[in-house]
Amino acid sequence: MSTDVMFWFIPFASVLALVFAWYFFKQLMKLDEGTDTMKKIALYVRKGAMSYLKQQYKIVTVVFIIMAIFFAVLAYVFKLQNEWVPFAFITGGFFSGLAGFLGMKTATYASARTANAARKSLDAGLKVAFRSGAVMGLVVVGLALLDISIWYLILDAFVEDADAKHKMIMITTTMLTFGMGASLQALFARVGGGIYTKAADVGADLVGKVEAGIPEDDPRNPATIADNVGDNVGDVAGMGADLYESYVGSILATAALGAAAFYGSEWSDDIQLKAVFAPMLIAALGIVLSIIGIFLVRTKEGATMKQLLGSLGLGVNVSSLLIAIGTFGIMYMLQIPNWQYVSFAVIIGLIVGIVIGQGTEYYTSHAYKPTQKIAQSAETGPATVIIAGVGTGMISTAISVGAIVVGIILSYLFAAKFDLSNLSAGLYGVGIAAVGMLSTLGITLATDAYGPIADNAGGNAEMSKLGPEVRQRTDALDALGNTTAATGKGFAIGSAALTALALLASYIEEIKMGLIRVGQTTIEVGGVVVQTAEASIMDFMTYYEVHLMNPKVLVGIFIGAVMTFVFAGLTMNAVGRAAQKMVTEVRRQFKEIKGILTGEAEPDYETCVAISTKGAQREMIFPSAVAVLVPIITGIVFGVSGVMGLLVGGLSSGFVLAIFMANSGGAWDNAKKYVEEGHFGGKGSDVHKATVVGDTVGDPFKDTSGPSLNILIKLMTMVSIVMAGLTGVWSIL
Repeated sequence: MSTDVMFWFIPFASVLALVFAWYFFKQLMKLDEGTDTMKKIALYVRKGAMSYLKQQYKIVTVVFIIMAIFFAVLAYVFKLQNEWVPFAFITGGFFSGLAGFLGMKTATYASARTANAARKSLDAGLKVAFRSGAVMGLVVVGLALLDISIWYLILDAFVEDADAKHKMIMITTTMLTFGMGASLQALFARVGGGIYTKAADVGADLVGKVEAGIPEDDPRNPATIADNVGDNVGDVAGMGADLYESYVGSILATAALGAAAFYGSEWSDDIQLKAVFAPMLIAALGIVLSIIGIFLVRTKEGATMKQLLGSLGLGVNVSSLLIAIGTFGIMYMLQIPNWQYVSFAVIIGLIVGIVIGQGTEYYTSHAYKPTQKIAQSAETGPATVIIAGVGTGMISTAISVGAIVVGIILSYLFAAKFDLSNLSAGLYGVGIAAVGMLSTLGITLATDAYGPIADNAGGNAEMSKLGPEVRQRTDALDALGNTTAATGKGFAIGSAALTALALLASYIEEIKMGLIRVGQTTIEVGGVVVQTAEASIMDFMTYYEVHLMNPKVLVGIFIGAVMTFVFAGLTMNAVGRAAQKMVTEVRRQFKEIKGILTGEAEPDYETCVAISTKGAQREMIFPSAVAVLVPIITGIVFGVSGVMGLLVGGLSSGFVLAIFMANSGGAWDNAKKYVEEGHFGGKGSDVHKATVVGDTVGDPFKDTSGPSLNILIKLMTMVSIVMAGLTGVWSIL
């Protein structure tokens, strides 16, 4: 089969994903939303979520227009950038935002239908929630591959170069830049949505559950609608945009590395093209196999937490097993040099993803001892809950970091055929491993988006005063959702670590293209003049003095490391400020609107929604601006060596900090759920109130700051890649 014919499998798979997403959405819409009260509550949430997202997109649009004009000036006036960059940047952001919007729209229609299905059985509720989450998973992978396919066809038609292999490097490095648009949109979605949802959640929990002693999602709580809206804008739209950019980044970085690894007289044009298509074809096959896995998810009535996890795990694991087998078939057809070894790199990526997922599940699910011990620590108050959660989160990082370390080494060695000096092939293997980890994103993201849908279903059941057996089923689905959400965050962060290494190599390639663009045809390496186009990654590392004895590299490492803590602190404080306003408003309503707690008067839900909306819109700007400006300033002041240090420091500290925050938050949340199931005194006890405080601390950990860090890591890299033309030719020091 010719390479050109194989390419068309990529857009075919993307369209197939979108067709099945549409099918699952239409099946969802045929289901009954339940009682009039259930419909009314769902409408409140839907309107609030759409209103917030429209306001967020207005702000993001303005930012994107300003950035696109800036890139256009660099490209068309100063010739420091590829002329396609402004357009690629905009489309990356657009498709990322569209994926989040479509997934969230589905989720807002799914929550009441999930609650209504849970009136029949646990299995019915699980299927509705999971297949609604599958809409998000399939929309993300479908739009991502469609965007990649369209851009490849456009650039292949319009990019002109006498050397076919050099043309492929130009195409892949240009495509890589639309990852910045996806990353920037994802950061706004994650930070803004995270601030929104956690301001509402903290306000609802502290005043409603702790002070007033009313149940979670009680309709008497004025912040409960805002809390449910937040689940959709933060955990659905935000996560969708987040994993869209992870998926796109891993595929494009690996494609760029493939073009570079097989550039030279010893390789044919066809081999280079196959290396570029390989990650796209693996992702395309992953879409087909994810669809198969989605249909395998089901459970039985009265299932335990481990059985529910096993139900979701069956779909994911079958898809992963099939992609491992299918990868060998793709590589065999492509006949890339050492294709057997490169195939093993994909399998390593899959295994690393599973290990991170299992490790996260162990430390965050209340089916296991770590979370149960956190619940037990609540017997002595909130302080010990917080101490236990922090300690558990810190320890949990060892599994994820160990898995990534082993994954990087093994994927490098296999792809390089155990020759450490074969740098280009080794790095290509690491990139392929990242693609392998995300190849079944269609179903793994479905398990993640399932979480907030189940959470909202529980809220709808509580507010609609459905029977206790329904609430018991939705609570089981919700607790499962907390674990799958934590697993999804670990998965996203793990893929960020693998992708970031590939992006570091891609940064050097973009530096090379920037020098060629301004007419610098040679560089001097160790006293030897080397043609810029022929220079290797190590040649550029030597040319720019990227080593630990260079103070600019060390300064960059420190800046990158502190960036992750500053960014996490900014987002944590943003949640705190917005939550303070929410707490004050809920207290005011309890005091001034007589009859709320007796059920004789309806709370003012809209004011609470407005507080979260305004707080999120205002607070998301500064952290996002810092994430964009710091790499640019570092490059202008310290040059390429400083930027390389910045990216290494940000990757190493950000990865560990993100895992710690996501796992601590998930464990605190499920420790509360464990007590609510009747352990250590159950709901309303002092132990329960202590775990609510722990959960409140963990809310911005797991849903705002933690998951935003993996976007920060990649956004700083993407900004550096886009600005490489400027950094490569000029810096102050």
